[in-house]
Amino acid sequence: MKISSSLLTLGAALVVAGAANFAFANGTHEGGHEHGGHEHADGEHQAIGQPGVASAVKRTIAVKMSDDMRFTPSNFSVKRGETVRFVIKNVGQVKHEFVLGTEAELKEHYEMMKKFPTMEHSDPSMVTVAPGKTEEIVWNFSRAGRVEIGCLQPGHFDAGMRGAVSVLGGKK
Repeated sequence: MKISSSLLTLGAALVVAGAANFAFANGTHEGGHEHGGHEHADGEHQAIGQPGVASAVKRTIAVKMSDDMRFTPSNFSVKRGETVRFVIKNVGQVKHEFVLGTEAELKEHYEMMKKFPTMEHSDPSMVTVAPGKTEEIVWNFSRAGRVEIGCLQPGHFDAGMRGAVSVLGGKK
């Protein structure tokens, strides 16, 4: 039927336009889009703290990422209010990521990464690290609780490339 095929064509065009609009609205990570609603208008990350200032760093934690889909070490304890520099080295042969967030944020972001696997990160709570390279995150853990870490490259998170930061101290 001619009307049905016209409507089908129009529907397909709208789906393509909507997908393009979605991709544009979400941008690439290089475009600095917000992830899972964890970023406030003032730039503070809601549940996990906020970007730290290098001059306030109290300690540096070296982390290795490998192709066995692990962070070494994978679990850390910090004090509420502490600013930490993570020095993250990819000792593997494939690209890996180090992303801080809540469990819900990481899972949501991981689903997005499955759809857009070539995204790169520029958010202060995440880095993409090429094989053999090292990147840094300076982070202030301003709230007590648990902050998750994950590699959101497709397949890596599901394979167990995760960790956590226990932020010790009273709630803020």
